[in-house]
Amino acid sequence: MPYESINDLPEGVKDNLPKHAKEIFKEAFNKAWDEYKEPNDRKDNVSREETAFKVSWAAVKQAYHKNKAGHWIPNTD
Repeated sequence: MPYESINDLPEGVKDNLPKHAKEIFKEAFNKAWDEYKEPNDRKDNVSREETAFKVSWAAVKQAYHKNKAGHWIPNTD
């Protein structure tokens, strides 16, 4: 179930991430959805959806992190 726009993302994503992070999430999810369509491509017999969510959050966390107040902010180098 790929997402066509960031407005289609789950509430937990839409309500917490800044716009750019939502875009990262959506693109990573859609790419992982296609890449891991075969069960043999996934680890530990995990569903396609769960795998896509894991990949998406990992992509977001490369560019953003939660601050002490619980807000997602860009990572700085």
